[in-house]
Amino acid sequence: MTKPTEEILLNEIDAKELDARRIAFHMREIIKLVGEDPNREGLRKTPERYEKALKFLTSGYHQNVDHVLNGATFSVAYDEMVIVKDIEFFSLCEHHLLPFFGKAHIAYLPEKRVIGLSKIARLVNMFARRLQIQERLTSQIAKAIEEKIAPQGVGVIIEARHLCMQMRGVEKQHGQAVTSAMLGAFRHNKQTRDEFLALARPSKG
Repeated sequence: MTKPTEEILLNEIDAKELDARRIAFHMREIIKLVGEDPNREGLRKTPERYEKALKFLTSGYHQNVDHVLNGATFSVAYDEMVIVKDIEFFSLCEHHLLPFFGKAHIAYLPEKRVIGLSKIARLVNMFARRLQIQERLTSQIAKAIEEKIAPQGVGVIIEARHLCMQMRGVEKQHGQAVTSAMLGAFRHNKQTRDEFLALARPSKG
C-alpha cells in the first residue's frame, strides 16, 4: 500500500535530520581525537556548524545539469565565440578535504543554440560543490556544455590554488594549477584555440 504523501515527506525530513546529527556526532569525535575538548565554549557548536558548511560545500551532489540550466538554452543565429571569464569558485579537494579555489574561463562556438550566461556560472558552482579534483572539474564543465547544446566546440580553462599544497606538504604559497579541456573546434582548430587563450588572459591595467 502506498504511503500518504505527508508521511513520505515526514520520513524524508527525519532522514535528513538523522544524517545531519550523524555528521555532527562524528565531527565531535574527531575533535576529541585531535586532542581538544568539544565541550569547551568555542567548540560546543562547532560540529553543527561544520555539518551545515559541509552540506553547502557538497550541495552539487543534489543538483543535475537539467535542473541548473532550467530550460535556459535558446535557438540563436550566432556562430561567433561566446566567452565567460573569471568565474570564481571554491571546491574541496577529494584527497585531503581541503579547499581549492580560483577562476574558470569558459568559451564555446554555438552551432544552433546558446546558454543563458548566468547558467554557465551556475554549472561551475554545481560541479565545484562536490569532492573534486581540478582535472575532473574542468572536464565535467566542458562535457556538460557539449552535451546540452552541441556547439562547434567548447574550451574550459581553470586556474586554482590548492590549500593542500599551500598549508601542508611542499607548503608553496604561490603555486597555482592550470588545467584545460578543449573539445571540438577548440581542440582541432589552432586559430579558435589561440583566440580563446588570448581572450582568457588577464586584462592589462
